[in-house]
Order: sequence, then structure tokens, then C-alpha cells
Amino acid sequence: QVQLVESGGGLVQAGGSLRLSCAASGSIRSINAWGWGRQALGKQRDLVAVVSSGGGTFYADSVKGRFTISRDNAKKTVYLEMTSLKPEDTAVYYCNAANRLFGLDYWGQGTQVTVSS
Repeated sequence: QVQLVESGGGLVQAGGSLRLSCAASGSIRSINAWGWGRQALGKQRDLVAVVSSGGGTFYADSVKGRFTISRDNAKKTVYLEMTSLKPEDTAVYYCNAANRLFGLDYWGQGTQVTVSS
């Protein structure tokens, strides 16, 4: 099992920045991909950023160039640096830890990000 605890959400004006953190614990050696997903009200949850154990990254088109995912192995923490925020970025943001080859897929409880216009 892997436990994920997000922090850093809040209310920010359009154009502003926020940094989300995700503290991981448990069987994290089984994980080979760390990510962030988001779910806006009435919509499905989508992954927006992923970093693999090898360091490769993926970004959804909607956040490319504005969001940066990183991880600190020593602190067992994954970050999502969000800049140039837009009202459409408003959502609950969830941390994700996965190893889909072995069917592992964990989500945190989420942190709310609200971007005002």
C-alpha cells in the first residue's frame, strides 16, 4: 500500500502561481510513475502531469509550459509547480502513484485549487 497526502492548494488570482506537494509513504519502491490529476466540478478526473522513475515527464496540452512536475526522492515528495494559472485550472488536484504493469494505482484525497478571474 502507498499513502499520499497532498498540500498547498488554495485560492489564487488568475496569472498567479501555486506549488502543490504530495508526501508519500508506504511501499513506494513498487511505484514507477508519479503524477498529478485534477477533477473539475462535474467532469472526470484527468492526469495532467506525470514523472517516471527514470525522470521522463508527460504533460497534458492544457498545462504544458505552465506546470512543472518534480520529485524529491530523499523527502519522498512530489511537487507540482503551477504558474500562469487560469480560471479553468480550478479543480481538486490529486496526487497519483502507479505501476500499471503490476496494476498498482493509488490516489490521494485531493487538495482544492481555485483560480479567480
